Amino acid sequence: MSEIKDSILTKNISEKTAQDLEFPTVLQHVAEYCISELGKTTILKIKPIDKTETLQQELNLVNEYLSSFISENSIPNHGFENISQEVFTLNIENSFLEASAFLKIATVSETVNELLKFFKKFETYFPTLQNISLEVENTPTIINTINKIITSYGEVANNASPQLKEIRKEIAKIRGKIGESFTRDLSKYGASGFLDDIRESVIDNHRVLAVLAMHRRKVKGNFLGTSKSGNIVYIAPQATLNYDRELQNLTYEEQQEVTRILKELAAEIKPFVPLLHLYLQYLTHLDCIAAKAKYAKDLNAILPKITSEKKIDFKNAYHPILWKKNQEKNIETVPQSIILNEKQQIIVISGPNAGGKSITLKTIGLLQVMLQSGLLIPVDERSETSIFDTILTDIGDNQSIENQLSTYSYRLKNMRYFLRKCTKNTLFLIDEFGTGSDPELGGALAEIFLEEFYDKKAFGIITTHYSNLKVLANELENVTNANMQFNERTLEPLYKLYVGQAGSSFTFEVAQKNGIPYSLINKAKKRVETEKIRLDKTISKLQKERNRLQKNSDNLEKQHSKGKEHIDNLQEKEQKVQDKLADFQELYDSNQKMLTIGRKVNELLNHYLQTNNKKQFNAELQKWIATEKTKFLKKNPSKPKTKTEKKTAKVVAEKKQETIKKVEKEILKKVVEVRKEKKIEATKIAKAKADYLFKVNDRVRLLDGNAVGTIDKIEKKHVFINYGIFTTKAKAEQLELVEKAKK
Repeated sequence: MSEIKDSILTKNISEKTAQDLEFPTVLQHVAEYCISELGKTTILKIKPIDKTETLQQELNLVNEYLSSFISENSIPNHGFENISQEVFTLNIENSFLEASAFLKIATVSETVNELLKFFKKFETYFPTLQNISLEVENTPTIINTINKIITSYGEVANNASPQLKEIRKEIAKIRGKIGESFTRDLSKYGASGFLDDIRESVIDNHRVLAVLAMHRRKVKGNFLGTSKSGNIVYIAPQATLNYDRELQNLTYEEQQEVTRILKELAAEIKPFVPLLHLYLQYLTHLDCIAAKAKYAKDLNAILPKITSEKKIDFKNAYHPILWKKNQEKNIETVPQSIILNEKQQIIVISGPNAGGKSITLKTIGLLQVMLQSGLLIPVDERSETSIFDTILTDIGDNQSIENQLSTYSYRLKNMRYFLRKCTKNTLFLIDEFGTGSDPELGGALAEIFLEEFYDKKAFGIITTHYSNLKVLANELENVTNANMQFNERTLEPLYKLYVGQAGSSFTFEVAQKNGIPYSLINKAKKRVETEKIRLDKTISKLQKERNRLQKNSDNLEKQHSKGKEHIDNLQEKEQKVQDKLADFQELYDSNQKMLTIGRKVNELLNHYLQTNNKKQFNAELQKWIATEKTKFLKKNPSKPKTKTEKKTAKVVAEKKQETIKKVEKEILKKVVEVRKEKKIEATKIAKAKADYLFKVNDRVRLLDGNAVGTIDKIEKKHVFINYGIFTTKAKAEQLELVEKAKK
């Protein structure tokens, strides 16, 4: 299985060729038919297959699956959940999965086993599908092991272990007691008229009594909340609370037992991790095969005959992307038929633009790439083809901005690559061959390239407007002209390829149809004959143009110098602007400060006008002024001016430093003494705690916890601690005394 996927790689059909032929778009269409994300991801990564045996197997797989759509023996559903994460977790030591995850694994195993049984039973109809199924082990062990422990609802079964069965039996009893006690209290307090009409409710998964607020003190239990209006309070009856604690303990024990069981189950399933990986690969591959088959069904695609004889014979071939678009618009797509063989090695297609030349060329290339990638293609069942080692394409506007190459330079690089790679097992496809340069010079070079491809026995299709290439096609024995047919009266394209005759570009006819005056068209026809006479004049004009460009270059150099000076001036101006901005910022900060002072004064004044308390006003004003002065002095300490002041300040600073050092030493001594005392005290406390014998009603906490609880009972080395809403068990050495029991 993995070999099939790994071998779908080749260096002979490049990514550029796939992009030129829009192969990724086809893969996107195929991926839409997948039922799993793994399948979609795998489809989008498909590349042409370079091993003939692997390719033939993949094509047969798709063809067999396609046949199941019209057969009574339809292939069972192979939908599956991605269990990659679950399988990864299983491989981790001492790990476990949730019960629902094990159920997913069992379901995947059941799906695979069902498919393996089906293909074995119908091996005659699906020989290739059965062949790849032989690589996968059919075993019920995984399913049986999981089904013993996990129910169909994704829960651990009661009989998974005797302990779990007993715990759940006890839980059921306690829940029964809770129900009985709650019903008694409900009847009791209901009869007393303490309850609201709704009688009961549920809070945090607990049944509670809906008690009228006026009677809340008459009902024993825990208060858990009130209604929005406050007329009803919700109380959990005291009798049920006692049972709740016991239920919580049992629930905790149940969880611990379930975890233990799941860990044991994970250990049992772990040896099957490699097989589970294989199951995922198998189902993903089958999903891809099914998606290709569904795509082929909608496209009316088939598996043509693949011959060892080098040839392409596509009858009524459709471009799949064009067909899909036209179908959405309810437009008929015209099929093309084309043959390449030893006697018709290269086809040169000519004719006017928008006649379908490029689409015809792309159709042949795309269908060949699809077939060599394991996809069926939309052609007549009488079609035949062979497998090519290399498919080379030069299609579309190949101007390379990144590499600063013109269209013609880029195409010349492509031709160099073509000449290096081209062999007798190559299919090449070139759109608008020779364009991008002088028609005569470019045409002459194109002739040489075409002759090279011809001599290397390569198969190919090219489109062109160059007359010399049409002439060359007539001269070479195994090269054939072809044209896209046009209605000569209406000049409407018929999108039909006619092999055996070169096509006219209908340049003047198309110009006339598009409204160009007839007199101008006649002038153009006359100029065609005198075109070469004008060549010398053109060269002379080019020489003058070159001189003019040189002068322009000198002028540009001068302008560059001026531009540099201008930039320096701008930088100087920018610095001045920055300085002004700094001044404005300082002014803004000053204004903000004045506004703050104004607001404070205004606030004090308003308070004074309201209270008319002059004494309070003066006190608050003096206090605020003192605060502001302190802030100012902190930010702007006064600097000593005279020598005497400076000397005094220096002496004060030195005394201050001495005082700080002295205080630091004293503090360090005290810290050392305090630490010694604390250590002695801690030792005494630890000894007292170690020697202390815990008693009932002592308040304690676990050494590694924060919650404080009360000791309910002590049995040998175990202590039962009540935390209010639940009770837990711990050893005495795990506890820390918080408060002794009150006598």
